[in-house]
Amino acid sequence: MGFAISAALLDYCVLGLVSREDEYGYSVTQKMQEVMEISESTLYPVLRRLKKAGLLETYDRPFQGRNRRYYRMTEAGREQLEAYHEDWREFRSIVETLTGAGDLAGQGSDPGVGKEEEQR
Repeated sequence: MGFAISAALLDYCVLGLVSREDEYGYSVTQKMQEVMEISESTLYPVLRRLKKAGLLETYDRPFQGRNRRYYRMTEAGREQLEAYHEDWREFRSIVETLTGAGDLAGQGSDPGVGKEEEQR
């Protein structure tokens, strides 16, 4: 991806993952790395920051003879996630308006354009 990923965008992505189900740190890293280039060393500070801000809380669960630390969404985290959803929709709309990217979704689907014109 050619765009820088801001701290707020990382927070949004991590909160989105944890909102679906409680996650442990390594699983957050693996799921994020499936869809974007990001290092493990980037995500643990994000998890700590979200916990410190009261958006996530942790609990330990035994796993193969040791404890695994899980992250769970708090009510404040749910509220922040909803605020990020609204911010993202607005930001996306602005970018699509400025770049014309929103027009790409409908490309080729203009009912007034014949098949021959559409293929040109």
